[in-house]
Amino acid sequence: MDALTAFGLFAVTAMLVCYALEDRARWFILAFAASCALGSIYGFLQGAWPFGLVESIWAAVALKRWSKRP
Repeated sequence: MDALTAFGLFAVTAMLVCYALEDRARWFILAFAASCALGSIYGFLQGAWPFGLVESIWAAVALKRWSKRP
């Protein structure tokens, strides 16, 4: 496994874990946004720009949700 693949695996795994834990604390939403940003970076580095674009949108949506949650 090369470094880029490992980075992508880490980003997607972090997204899954943080999404599953969002109801426990507001900070998991912020961590989900950060992991979506990492997923976006991975997509662009890999050359899959549609994936990178969609993940950046997910990151923005998660940041908005984080800012609105008490």
